[in-house]
Amino acid sequence: MTDYDIAAPSRVCTATGRELKPGEPFVAVLLEEGEKFVRKDYAADAWPGAPEKSVAFWSGKVPPTDRPRKPTFNDDLLLEWFQHLAGSSEANRQNIRYVVALLMMRRKRLKFEDAKRQGTTDVLILRDARNGTRHEIPDPRLSEAEIVAVQDEVFQALGWQ
Repeated sequence: MTDYDIAAPSRVCTATGRELKPGEPFVAVLLEEGEKFVRKDYAADAWPGAPEKSVAFWSGKVPPTDRPRKPTFNDDLLLEWFQHLAGSSEANRQNIRYVVALLMMRRKRLKFEDAKRQGTTDVLILRDARNGTRHEIPDPRLSEAEIVAVQDEVFQALGWQ
């Protein structure tokens, strides 16, 4: 499995280099740089707009430093990443797409419709609960430990850990 070295939220604006303060609005972007997914944070007033190679971007407020941070799920962001990974033949990207699909099923954004077998591969057939788009996701046959590792990778990429 390919490892992605993705930094946690930096609390430093990529454009200006200044520290982002608790409660301050920010914009984060997930970029594909070669074999890596990289997260960059910007102060809202320094956001230059989404770069051409961005996978997804989202906004929020820097949480207070004195309380534990709970992840905020953004279904549209997850779906955008899920769609970006469609058609990739790289094993790690297929693993990430499968785990994101499982997360989206837990969030009830994707609904299980059916399963089928293509050769030796099981395929999940899921439907987007909002717009009805049908998705076929090959099952990479990950162990529970591998699913947890890929889920941690997804959470780290999105700054949810």
